[in-house]
Amino acid sequence: MSEEEKARIDALRKQLDAEHQWPSMYMFKFVLPNDDTKIKQLHEIFGESAEFRSRLSKKGNYTSFTIRSVMLNADQIFDLYSKASRIEGIISL
Repeated sequence: MSEEEKARIDALRKQLDAEHQWPSMYMFKFVLPNDDTKIKQLHEIFGESAEFRSRLSKKGNYTSFTIRSVMLNADQIFDLYSKASRIEGIISL
């Protein structure tokens, strides 16, 4: 990880810590190609305790997800975004 990326993450961590009291409910948003394997991967990353809401795109090519889950700290958020980023074709919002 470059120094620039570390500085950006540190700034985001400070912002999250200022806006949340941990543990706190956090909302993630993703868009994925409409592929059952990729959708299953996303569910596995967040586990059964997360609340998933999904919406299929107009043409049915993509599915958008809003995921709500209790996070213990900002690092847990970064960890989940990092794991999700490994899914091919995912867009993090």
